[in-house]
Amino acid sequence: MSRRYYHLPPLTTLAAFETSARHLSFKNAAQELSVTPGAVSHQIKALEGELGVQLFRRKHRGVELTEEGESLFDSLASSFAKISQCLKSLQERGSGNRVTIGSTSAVASLWLSPSVVRFWRNYPDVDVNQSIQDEQSLNAPEIDLYIRYGRSSDTRLMQTELFRDHLIPVGSPGMAARLNGCALADLARERLIHLESSNKNWTTWHDWFLRMGHDAPVSSGVRVNNYAVALQVAQEGAGLALGWQRLIRPLLATGQLVPIIPHAISAPNRFYLVGRPDEELSEAALRLKSWIIQELGAQTDELN
Repeated sequence: MSRRYYHLPPLTTLAAFETSARHLSFKNAAQELSVTPGAVSHQIKALEGELGVQLFRRKHRGVELTEEGESLFDSLASSFAKISQCLKSLQERGSGNRVTIGSTSAVASLWLSPSVVRFWRNYPDVDVNQSIQDEQSLNAPEIDLYIRYGRSSDTRLMQTELFRDHLIPVGSPGMAARLNGCALADLARERLIHLESSNKNWTTWHDWFLRMGHDAPVSSGVRVNNYAVALQVAQEGAGLALGWQRLIRPLLATGQLVPIIPHAISAPNRFYLVGRPDEELSEAALRLKSWIIQELGAQTDELN
């Protein structure tokens, strides 16, 4: 009888389990692995049989991890991440220094991309790739770092506070001249540009008015699903956008958007730089991480 050197189950069963646990779905795991859901289910049953424990609770819609499943998933996810990073580091030795940073499209276009350009001018030997991930997660092995709003629930990640933004209504210069100093009730009747997002962390117009103490109906206005579009509509004078003051600073500085004073609140959450522990990051990733933190620290932050 052959012996397994590390006393591990077949790697195919471990891969099927890790993928299923990450998606909490055999169907989605099957799509990622390019096999049938039945094949994934078979692999999971084989692994449970070998270990002698139940790893998933089968429910009418989907599955959930048992306590034993949670323990195995934490170990496998961490191990697979280390293997992935090791392989990536080996590849980088032949392809030069490379780092990939992710963010939402709004963060990338308004703040991160200009910062990356400044970094590249100082470190031209490092190639920085950007990945747009509007679901705000470090869910792809090739992403080293991620800028997200609010803390991640994944305790395996290192999370470095960057800044807290302020939320202000913004519009075209003409709208700002007309509305500056107006009451909240008047502001609530204006055409508001509502951003629809699957991420529930982002503050909505309704959230903003409630925090300002205005517990009354607000204009239904217009709805968009992209923040850049919301800002463009506001620049054209077609409505008011909810502005993240630090992110849209370039547009405020040029006068393309103007805040409606004096209405402003601090954002409920901070922005974080999220990534794997430093010892698992490449030299290029560590250099970019240090650059972002130092650049933010060197700026005069009147918002905090």
